[in-house]
Amino acid sequence: MTSLILFTALVVATGVERLNELRVSTRNAAAAFARGGVEHGRRHFPWMVALHTALLVGAVVEAWALDRPFIPALGWPMLVIAVACQAARLWIIASLGPQWNTRVIVVPGAGRVTRGPYRWAWLPHPNYLVVVIEGIVLPLVHTAWITALAFTVLNAVLLLGFRIPVEDRALRALAASAVADADASEVSTSGAAAGAGVSSGAGSDIVESADAHGTSDAPPIAPSPSIGRKLSPGRVRGDSLRPIDGQPADEAGSE
Repeated sequence: MTSLILFTALVVATGVERLNELRVSTRNAAAAFARGGVEHGRRHFPWMVALHTALLVGAVVEAWALDRPFIPALGWPMLVIAVACQAARLWIIASLGPQWNTRVIVVPGAGRVTRGPYRWAWLPHPNYLVVVIEGIVLPLVHTAWITALAFTVLNAVLLLGFRIPVEDRALRALAASAVADADASEVSTSGAAAGAGVSSGAGSDIVESADAHGTSDAPPIAPSPSIGRKLSPGRVRGDSLRPIDGQPADEAGSE
């Protein structure tokens, strides 16, 4: 009886922590939407909430209704792993910061997080790994194996069939948006640099035109071979003028 009470307290504490996660998620979601965030996979989210609620309720109901025993050889290791999973969840939330959410929301211009467990390319979805493990070990603390099995199967359907594909598509869209923004920025910078180069070239031509048209107060200067070479066709903008991106002005202007 005592172990059942303690197990119930453990599950209730887990539920309270989940409610706090939803509170943080709601706050982060509001901030993301304010920055132009777009939600993906909205339709499957209520099913995930229902499944995780059923995990907690089912574990307690099964343990009490079917009088599941506490087996120390099984229960204690499962409890240690469950606590470790909770610590991992907190690490994940801290690593994502304001970008952490129970929903899939993509904010334009926001980069993908690469700190904490997300710095490992071989582990693209650390949070879902924790969820899978936790769904097994938490009920097994008090040998509620039916709940553990049912949650594992249904969670696999939701994760593999809906959630992970939705999140992967959202991440690909974010990456494509970042590439497009980078290309647009590069073209804009290149165009501005090309404009600067052409302007400089025009300035050189204006000096010569000013002398020819008599609009300059400076005395005429006899042309030298070097000036002639500099103003020879095809060399003024191609060889002597280079904008800030290192490309010849005529090439930059043609992009």
